[in-house]
Amino acid sequence: MTELIITSPANARLKALVALRRRRAREQAGHTLLEGFEELTLALDAGLVPRSLYWCPELMADPAGQRGLVDRVAALGAETLQLGRAAFEKVAYREGPDGFLAVVDSVARTCRELDAGPTALALLCQGVEKPGNLGAMLRTADAAGADAVIAADPITDWGNPNLVRASKGTVFSVPVATDTTAATLAWLESHGIALVATTPDSDLDYTKVDYTGPVAIAVGAEKHGLTAEVLAAAAHKVRIPMVGKANSLNVATSAAVVVYEAVRQRRARA
Repeated sequence: MTELIITSPANARLKALVALRRRRAREQAGHTLLEGFEELTLALDAGLVPRSLYWCPELMADPAGQRGLVDRVAALGAETLQLGRAAFEKVAYREGPDGFLAVVDSVARTCRELDAGPTALALLCQGVEKPGNLGAMLRTADAAGADAVIAADPITDWGNPNLVRASKGTVFSVPVATDTTAATLAWLESHGIALVATTPDSDLDYTKVDYTGPVAIAVGAEKHGLTAEVLAAAAHKVRIPMVGKANSLNVATSAAVVVYEAVRQRRARA
């Protein structure tokens, strides 16, 4: 483990970290940022090997107890560098940093690189704009045991630090892919995965569909919803009943409602 301690916020290495907040820099480097003790722990448990870890004992909630995570990362062969408080706060991208920031390889794969089993449960997110929503859907997918989350024609990327933060690190525990809508639909068809599209323009209640076979649940951008291309390819178009004055739910909430209906049905049949 290196004994180097970086104290200057102007250090060149720290400027490179800040640059990774930009999508172009992430795509060019093939790297992204993972911040937070809990998030890093989950990612390590999922098999992630960081490229480097920047840590600051002054910001740790339990410096003595949490130092073991630094040793764990070092044992994987990753570089570890201690930062002074001012230097760490310069590179941290979240409020109230807890002293852990890792550089990791970006999650970049297409649908063709996903494994689809005979009872696959996937979540298709088309054109979802907000990193926070995609991150929240990843947490749902992780909790529900979904096999994949696919971003079709996404506005953001899986390496967006705000997405990684919102996912609590589950972007590294759930298989994710990015592809075009056309390629995604072709992949689903080739693997015999039925598509269930959520839309307010349907009379079919989401609980009236059989989700026990291979299925992908599709949600779209909050403003425009799913495109006609996806709706046309769907085996079922379903709606979540609304009895209030608002005519729609947050997209991450909608995804959670339907995904857990699939989980409920599968458990009942098991």
